[in-house]
Amino acid sequence: MPVVKNKSYMSKSSTQTQSDSSNMHSTITHLIIIIFFFLLTAFQGCYSSAKTSSSGDRSSVVFQVTGNVYPRGYYHVTVNIGNPPKPYWLDIDTGSDLTWLQCDVPCTKCLPAPHKPYKPNKDLVTCMDPLCESVHWPETLDCKSSKDQCDYEVQYADHGSSLGLLVKDSFPLQYINGSVAKPHLAFGCGYNQEVHSSMDPPYTDGILGLGLGKSSILSQLNELGITRNVVGHCLGAQGDGFLFFGNELVPSSGVTWTPMSTTEIEKHYSLGTAELYVGGKTSGIKGLPIVFDSGSTYTYFNAKAYKSLVSMLMNDIKGKQIYNANDDKTLPLCWKGSKPFKSIQDIKSVFKPIMLSFAKSKHVRFQMDPEAYLIISEHGNACLGILNGSEVGLENINLIGDISFHDKIIIYDNENQQIGWAPVNCKKLPNINDNEDLDHGALCKPYGSNLDILQAYCAA
Repeated sequence: MPVVKNKSYMSKSSTQTQSDSSNMHSTITHLIIIIFFFLLTAFQGCYSSAKTSSSGDRSSVVFQVTGNVYPRGYYHVTVNIGNPPKPYWLDIDTGSDLTWLQCDVPCTKCLPAPHKPYKPNKDLVTCMDPLCESVHWPETLDCKSSKDQCDYEVQYADHGSSLGLLVKDSFPLQYINGSVAKPHLAFGCGYNQEVHSSMDPPYTDGILGLGLGKSSILSQLNELGITRNVVGHCLGAQGDGFLFFGNELVPSSGVTWTPMSTTEIEKHYSLGTAELYVGGKTSGIKGLPIVFDSGSTYTYFNAKAYKSLVSMLMNDIKGKQIYNANDDKTLPLCWKGSKPFKSIQDIKSVFKPIMLSFAKSKHVRFQMDPEAYLIISEHGNACLGILNGSEVGLENINLIGDISFHDKIIIYDNENQQIGWAPVNCKKLPNINDNEDLDHGALCKPYGSNLDILQAYCAA
């Protein structure tokens, strides 16, 4: 193709006077022109498939997820930032907006992490930037000068926090169609971090904020026309999984959808209210405000729902040689058997499914099988991965966390204001060449690119 591209057959003309020779030359010229346009069309097709997508030709971005609920306590993706790009491990968090990295400006308090703190360039977000206003919502900013930097402080339910300033830098992203984008995105440069005392180092390098606010990486990518305003994750029960931006990995069928609630809890992925069932029996507790939050390792119910859940579970296991393991401090409530449990399969017949039935959507239910609410501790006991939210200041909010997302594809479709889920084996990336494969559970193994983003979704 380079030879055809560089030659200009059409610029030459014949000087022969013989009629036959002229006709022959004309025929050859026309033939060459036809071949030239055929090859040119083919070349343009190849080029268009490799060029950076425009806003009218958005594609999806896929990241491989690493981690587990227990013992690690979080799932992360590797994101490359800067020019030249450097890798950072970011905790996936659909419960907050701001993405931030530990930052050397210098560090006041930086925690042990997989990589050295990010060194910012001189591209600061100013106090009057709309993104700064979004980070500080609902508070009103007091900007004394248009050149003032945008400071931030975020605090989390587990009492972790980050203090820093907003900066911009390059985020190289590789689409699943092979093209590349290098948008400049705003994120937090955190120079003072606190973490919950129960977490063991090394921690991640920061947080990947995927919430509803304008400062979210997802919102910024959508505003720039890079991807659709859709994010999804699939977290494996045995660890790992995948995360995607865009709508190309959304199954065409088999997904349970429910509308997002815009009135319940601002800037969070709220599904409205639900009724709690255990083993097909109602707890009698209705009107539970439900939020999906991948930044939470475990699921949290309010005090009333938690008490009812524990009571119903205890009734179900009576007389089944399962006893309280009060000496196991892995989680607040653990059970032991006559011998140590090796996996959830050992107790799956004893513990019943938990279900949330949503008030706004008839027949829409989110089911949590034992794998989605129990862990097996290092002591061989079964521990309840649903905790009392009132003990961490969540009040009436009920957070559905990573443990309850196991082996489900969870889709946050901001364009259509809906949240969906479907059972999937999250250990492998779906073959999106044929979306029906995802609908029927057919999966293929991913492999990584030099961007630490999945270069291709299936081997050829």
